[in-house]
Amino acid sequence: MEKVIVIVGPTAVGKTRLSIDLAKKMQTEIISGDAMQVYKGMDIGTGKVTEKEMSGVPHHMLNIKEPNETFSVAEYQKEVQQTITAINQQDKTPLLVGGSGLYIQAVLYDYIFSERKRDIEITQSLEARIKTEGNVVLHEELMAIDPDQALKIHPNNTHRLIRALEVYQSTGKTLSEVYADQNDQPKYDHHIIGLEMDRETLYNQINHRVDQMIEHGLIAEVEALCRLGYEDTQAMKAIGYKEIIPYIKNETDLDTAVQLVKRNSRRYAKRQYTWFKNKMNIKWYNLNNEKYAKIVHKIIADIK
Repeated sequence: MEKVIVIVGPTAVGKTRLSIDLAKKMQTEIISGDAMQVYKGMDIGTGKVTEKEMSGVPHHMLNIKEPNETFSVAEYQKEVQQTITAINQQDKTPLLVGGSGLYIQAVLYDYIFSERKRDIEITQSLEARIKTEGNVVLHEELMAIDPDQALKIHPNNTHRLIRALEVYQSTGKTLSEVYADQNDQPKYDHHIIGLEMDRETLYNQINHRVDQMIEHGLIAEVEALCRLGYEDTQAMKAIGYKEIIPYIKNETDLDTAVQLVKRNSRRYAKRQYTWFKNKMNIKWYNLNNEKYAKIVHKIIADIK
């Protein structure tokens, strides 16, 4: 059975640093488990690892799509599973690292994705309702039908919101029920490392990271993407981008935009915690409780 080590946790908790330290000690490679880091030019806002931070460790699933291209969980799963096989064939155990829980779970449990075509009439009807009633109304509808999926899908992610409602209306099954019918046996010999810390510390780290993103050029990054015609793409609805666009268009001030990025990032971190705690069998390590070096030592011992 092929092997993979997974590192999960909320945004800004320290997954990148740990993954690189572990990869160097294990002499292995890293696969991104972040749904947004596949997009070229979306570097600062997604917290993408820099060339310098990589320290020579090979990274996969970064910068493989243009921001106007679609990218499904099924496509991600196929690419990552091929990469896991290739790394195992080199006698290495890859590190799958990120915060996109469903993407990681789809890889580990080899979810079978239906080739069922979307019901165009239902999809168009839902798209029309979003225009007239707003996405929040439809998100509340999904919350009543399928609270599990509603927690995972941001109200602004209209593509996934419509998909979840379309599946229910066309099949009578919620997406959660569809996923529950999936394999419950893992495809890989795996160990999942979860990083956590107390909420106040994490929220301070999130706020600090957003300030750093602004310092490092997030505004210019969003401006460049808008100039290339990507403003209305699904990728640009990601946290860190959608809040900055109104500032660029002089519809709000910078402080308001930055505070929104911070608030939405904190809310996202809370949703990530909820998902990981409920959905995966994870060995958690609290970064508040011990020195970092000691935690790394303990993780390596647990992996062995």
